[in-house]
Amino acid sequence: MTNTTSFKNQPLADFSSAEVRRSLAQALEAFDQKIQAQDLSAMPIISGVSESGREKVLRTDPSDRRITIGTTSFASVEQASRAVAVCAKGLAAWRSQPYAERARIIEQLGLLIKDRALFFTSLLIREAGKPWREADADVAEAIDFCLYYAAEMRRLGPPLLTEQVLGEENLYLYQPRGVVAVISPWNFPLAIACGMTAAALVTGNTVVFKPAEQTSIVGHELAKLVLQAGVPADCFAFLPGRGEEVGKALVENPAVSMVAFTGSRDVGLEIIASTATVKPGQNGIKRVVAELGGKNAIIIDDDADFDDAIRGVLSSAFGYAGQKCSACSRVIVVGAAYEPFLARLAAATADIVVGPSSDPASFLGPIIDEESFLRISSVIDGVSDVPLLVRGTIPETARQPGWFIPPTIYRDVPASHLLWRNELFAPIVACAQAQTFEQALEMAVDSDYALTGGVFSRNPEHIELARAEFRVGNLYINRGITGALVGRQPFGGFKLSGIGSKAGGRDYLLQFMEPRTITENTMRRGFTPDIDNP
Repeated sequence: MTNTTSFKNQPLADFSSAEVRRSLAQALEAFDQKIQAQDLSAMPIISGVSESGREKVLRTDPSDRRITIGTTSFASVEQASRAVAVCAKGLAAWRSQPYAERARIIEQLGLLIKDRALFFTSLLIREAGKPWREADADVAEAIDFCLYYAAEMRRLGPPLLTEQVLGEENLYLYQPRGVVAVISPWNFPLAIACGMTAAALVTGNTVVFKPAEQTSIVGHELAKLVLQAGVPADCFAFLPGRGEEVGKALVENPAVSMVAFTGSRDVGLEIIASTATVKPGQNGIKRVVAELGGKNAIIIDDDADFDDAIRGVLSSAFGYAGQKCSACSRVIVVGAAYEPFLARLAAATADIVVGPSSDPASFLGPIIDEESFLRISSVIDGVSDVPLLVRGTIPETARQPGWFIPPTIYRDVPASHLLWRNELFAPIVACAQAQTFEQALEMAVDSDYALTGGVFSRNPEHIELARAEFRVGNLYINRGITGALVGRQPFGGFKLSGIGSKAGGRDYLLQFMEPRTITENTMRRGFTPDIDNP
């Protein structure tokens, strides 16, 4: 029987290779021809048929808002209701499919994404504003989710004999929950969307998938492959739309049994509150899996290797412009290391290359859209009560057409400050000094969130103390705190970082299923198979 021990992560592209760089550059050129031909769009798909929506919205390149990527047709509330009804009718046939067949289909989805990896990388660069390495990693993670969850379903699918009892058979097995509303974010528009969708489908649920408004074209291309892989048309629907309309309609629909959501804390808490109320016609308690963000800290011990620590902080804080729930947004430095570390950090930050995501030299790309740009700019403009350590520069060629925020670091930030408390989803870092390592740990865990965290230290006792007391979902020691790999570092936190088990881990699929126990008395009219047929 296949199990997850056979799973191997999809290798990331080696952009140090001229041939690899050339391949992606050529793919980007081909993709830009699609843009010029106005060949890209997103629209609702219900019963396998593309439909017009109630509203059309243009999506522009975050690196250059003069470039229109394509058009998104937002679904209506009526279409959301109809999509759920279709998927509710298709549930019985899909859940009756052998688990091995569903696993095969989800594996096929992963292989289809792999075949189109360069196309998806190009799309992520353009629509999501992801620099080359970030876009490539997003695609690789989507493939990983499909292959890992397919292998996991093969492990979980066979009924388990709980105990050998003479004259009795006791089986433990799983069934799907029903119709699952998958509501995905824009920051990992392929990987997270694919992961939640694949998990729901492989376990026998039907899915209505609503992508984030900003990255609906990525979602549409994924949706087409879901159907191409073999998921029946009445078991999967795609609904681009506004969260406050279509998302709300899906969450409140009594025929939806489960909501899988990744996004903001406020929206996630609204979903949890809404599903706690049983609606008329609802025949079960809705399950919610929600990943809601983080305010993640890295501790720099007084004996840390500064070279490793600087690289770890910069990659964790400014990869994808800090628009990751796992990103480092707080740095705590122990004792006398504070001033020399900040000096090194400021110098290194000043060298960060800011530019369009399509440029392979760019490390820090654009903010996702105007709304986020204005929100982050307002935060920076409003901070006058803590010292600015460093603010990077934006090349003039990128400043006008794109939504760029330079890397920004503040020092001596008090624990009560919004820079220290609030998730900003931005290339902004707050630094503070701790007198001891123990105090640094107390400062790190003093947060509403508990998603990721990191420690750079050479002290074995401090490392062991961090293992015990730095209570976050994903703790990293002497490395950056982003870039969790499926299977290797199952991802997810607790406190207000969300509810549910870890994506890419051995417990994740269990959330999408309900366990059943079936007991049969095998002694019939004096015939006991265990005795008469030894």
